[in-house]
Amino acid sequence: MNKKKKFKVSTIPVVAFLMALELILTRFLSINTPIVRIGFGFVPVSLTAIIYGPLWAGAAYALGDIIGALLFPIAPYFPGFTLTAFLTGIVFGLFLYNRPVSWKTVFPASFIICVLLNLGLDTFWLYLLMNRGVLALMPARVLKVFVMIPLHVILIPFLWNRLKPLIPDSIISKEAHSNHD
Repeated sequence: MNKKKKFKVSTIPVVAFLMALELILTRFLSINTPIVRIGFGFVPVSLTAIIYGPLWAGAAYALGDIIGALLFPIAPYFPGFTLTAFLTGIVFGLFLYNRPVSWKTVFPASFIICVLLNLGLDTFWLYLLMNRGVLALMPARVLKVFVMIPLHVILIPFLWNRLKPLIPDSIISKEAHSNHD
């Protein structure tokens, strides 16, 4: 039997808050170079995925990427990075929504995001934009993978387990509460 999930009006301001937090963490509190960005913008995206699922997380991260690129440009806007952002939210949601949030669920999501999306797809976008050889970009981008995977695996479960008791039941469903214990 197909249960249709009810839309809650409270979803919009919470997702908007998490998008704003992602924008601040990504645009202002990250280490940015033309080749690599290291930061904590993944935290609000993963929280959106845990609470609301893959589509909300993907849409929120993609919209946040567009808003950030328009309001606080670091480089010219390129839709490929927005696609990567959308896919990142989707992957986090597929692995973390209605599942226990531990290193066992975060690691495969982080591996796919960091290796396939960030190292693979984003490097391809940079290659298209900069017309530089992929090999010249790889050492710094591989180093980012080795930094970001442990950050994801440690911070996401740690923060979720600290924040979960503080989140009102009106924001997160009872199923999500029970599935994250």
